[in-house]
Parts: sequence; C-alpha cells; structure tokens
Amino acid sequence: QVQLVESGGGLVQAGGSLRLSCAASGSIFGSMGWYRQAPGKQRELVATVTRGGTTNYADSVKGRFTISRDNAKNTVYLQMNSLKFEDTAVYYCNVNSWAGSSWGQGTQVTVSS
Repeated sequence: QVQLVESGGGLVQAGGSLRLSCAASGSIFGSMGWYRQAPGKQRELVATVTRGGTTNYADSVKGRFTISRDNAKNTVYLQMNSLKFEDTAVYYCNVNSWAGSSWGQGTQVTVSS
C-alpha cells in the first residue's frame, strides 16, 4: 500500500492563494492528482498530472490552479490562486501505482467570502 501525506490546507480569504502538497511513500509511475468534496456533494476531479508532466484540469479551476509533481521527491503539488468561496472543500490526493489507486486522508480548504 502506498502511503500519502497531505499538507497545506487552511483558511483563506477569497482571492487568496494556497499550495497543497502530497508526498508518497514510494516511486509513483502512474498519474497523480487532486480531487475535492464539498459538503453534500460528490467527490470531483480537480486536476491530474502524468509522470511525463501532462496535465488535466476541471473547467472550474482552469487558469487559477496549477498542478505539478516532483518525481524525485514522489510529491505532487496544487497551487491554488484566485480562490473562490465555491472552492471550499476537503481536498484529497490520489495516486496510481503498482498498488492500485491510493487516496490521502484529505485536507480542508476553506475560502471565506
């Protein structure tokens, strides 16, 4: 099983920025990404990145969020700028590896209006 440690969530005013990090316990050759779940809603894709650096974003975050990964550190990042109230959610890291799909414990992001 791959262990994931997330960090970087918190409370921020609308228009502000946060950076999430997720460190994996081993080398990840599959995609890495971030999902989020707001209260009363289903978990949804935010962004993914392949080992080669190809990225994919939800339409709602395009132009505001940037996903990146450091393969040497087995870490994926999510830089979130111009945050909106509707970005408030628990953000989960996800990686695909030899162990299958693994999820982090989640980190709360709260954007105050």
